[in-house]
Formats: sequence, structure tokens, C-alpha cells
Amino acid sequence: MKNTIGKKLFYVVCIFIIAIGAYNIWPEHKLAADAKIDFLLVEKSMRTMKAYSGTQLLKTYKISLGENPTGHKVFEGDEKTPEGIYAINDRNPHSGYHKNLGVSYPNVTDREKAKTIGKSPGGDIKIHGLRNGAFRMINKLHRLTDWTNGCIAVTNSEIDELYKAVVPNAKIEIRP
Repeated sequence: MKNTIGKKLFYVVCIFIIAIGAYNIWPEHKLAADAKIDFLLVEKSMRTMKAYSGTQLLKTYKISLGENPTGHKVFEGDEKTPEGIYAINDRNPHSGYHKNLGVSYPNVTDREKAKTIGKSPGGDIKIHGLRNGAFRMINKLHRLTDWTNGCIAVTNSEIDELYKAVVPNAKIEIRP
């Protein structure tokens, strides 16, 4: 009897590992090569980022956020992803996280709010891929948890297409 339970558990674990591996490498929908994104909508509670060209939805990305994602970022080190309307104001092809797109946080209101509590609002909020090195093997499995310091994380192949398609100064709205 024990041997049968052990075999069943072994098979269940093997199937689980195969399923996770298949999910991690299964190809996803790609943006058209000539896509131009001028607006990104992040819905933190849904862990999604929608990419638009005008009013046309081009793609929805599954994302990871800051380790403490509920609420608006107030100060450096709070592990929150900001909320509000910002712009994509920077690009880094040699980031420690594959590539990244900079978000224009903090704005004037963010700075003032942090100042009232005697803290720095922080900065360096990015849309980025996975940390360089062995971590890139995690691929889509990074979505299982919120792990950034307040940034928005996607896979490396997704940041590659965003890096190419997002136009300079595209708007990004980050909602709760």
C-alpha cells in the first residue's frame, strides 16, 4: 500500500515539474515587428500591463511588481510600485536586468508627499527584464511572486519587444 502511494506521489510530482517546464518555455503572442506603443496601462491588482497604439490594444503582458505592491509609492525603500500618470523617459540597453525603460517617477506631487514625511521619494522606477546571469532561466516563472524594489518586471523577450516598440515619452498610467 505504501509503495503505491509513493509511486502516485512520484508521478504527480513529475507531471507538475513537466507542466511548469512546459509553461515556462511555451511561446507567447508576439507584437508585430512594426508595432508602435504610445500608451501603457498597468493594473497592479490584475498584475497586467496593456500596450496600446492610439486606442488599439496591441498586447497584454503579465507582470511582477514591487514586493509590497498595495498602495502608491511614497518613499525610497517602501517596495511599492508607484500609481499615477507618468512617461517613459529613459532607455538602458545595458541594464543589470537585461534592458529597461525608465518611468518618470517621481513627479512634483511625489516629491512633495515624501518631503512631508522627511523621506526621499526614491527613483529609478523601470520596466525591466530579469536579472542578468542565471536568473534569466526563470523566464515566465518570475510572475509567481512580486519581487522587484518597485519596478515592473516582464520576461527578457518581452522587454526586448517593448524596448523596440515603445515610442519616446510614451505615457504610462499605473492604477491600483
